[in-house]
Amino acid sequence: MTLYIRREASKLWKRVCSEITTEIGLLAENWNYLLAGLLCQYIHGLAARGVHYIHRPGPTLQDLGYILLPELGQDKSYISETVFTCVFLSFLLWTFHPFIMKSKKIYTVLIWCRVLAFLVACQFLRVITFYATQLPGPNYHCREGSELARLPRPHSVVEVLLINFPRGVIYGCGDLIFSSHMIFTLVFVLTYQKYGSKRFIKLLGWVIAILQSLLIIASRKHYTVDVVVAWYTVNLVVFFLDKKLPELPDRTTVLLPMSSKDRTKEENHKLLNGNGVDPTADRRPRAQVNGKIYEDSNGVHTDNA
Repeated sequence: MTLYIRREASKLWKRVCSEITTEIGLLAENWNYLLAGLLCQYIHGLAARGVHYIHRPGPTLQDLGYILLPELGQDKSYISETVFTCVFLSFLLWTFHPFIMKSKKIYTVLIWCRVLAFLVACQFLRVITFYATQLPGPNYHCREGSELARLPRPHSVVEVLLINFPRGVIYGCGDLIFSSHMIFTLVFVLTYQKYGSKRFIKLLGWVIAILQSLLIIASRKHYTVDVVVAWYTVNLVVFFLDKKLPELPDRTTVLLPMSSKDRTKEENHKLLNGNGVDPTADRRPRAQVNGKIYEDSNGVHTDNA
């Protein structure tokens, strides 16, 4: 039993080391995309913080979802956040499964480049939308009479840039249309729908997305329109952007494409060993004169009868 555990642990360690080597190579080629995506996450948070300064509390707007769904109450508002946290952590762990699992379909670096591209595109539309029209926040801390409903003017630029994380993110107001929680949830579900392998988890993901939508409305964190707009906007953005982005290599069928440098080394190696030479690859110009073909090869002419 001990010998079996040692052997399996050794295999797992080799698998992890091999995956780390592969992912480091991909990270060296794509770090700028990841960095840009993370920077845009900060800019999105900064924009959400900025709209809080111009938020004006007022009476809660009439909403069909509020009529149909009973209010959970301020003491149960954590439920929707708990569901979202589980979705986020589950997806995060899944993207790192190639490091330990034998069967793998994705590369961690490449999948996060794709996910960040979807998130940035959706968040760009979101920022435009909630700055275009500011609605009175329906959340408890955004209502009239709450001290958090309006932010005092900042004393310095640093105060704005720090965005008071994480309190400023949790108790934000004014960034309503459309729901940021639903952007992340739907992007994660759509990504797993395409690259995941478990049918049950794919179905469960859609059920959780619907449940998350209902919990957000019942918690009065967003209006129903914020959730509805998120559903069709995110799906459309992912649909069209997915067609524009280069497709990820499928690890179950093909190997990771070699760089031109590595490909040149392999071709030279084949030539030195005298195999793998494609006879059709010699495309030097030849001229035929009087039935004889003259071929220029380093200044030497050969006659072929």
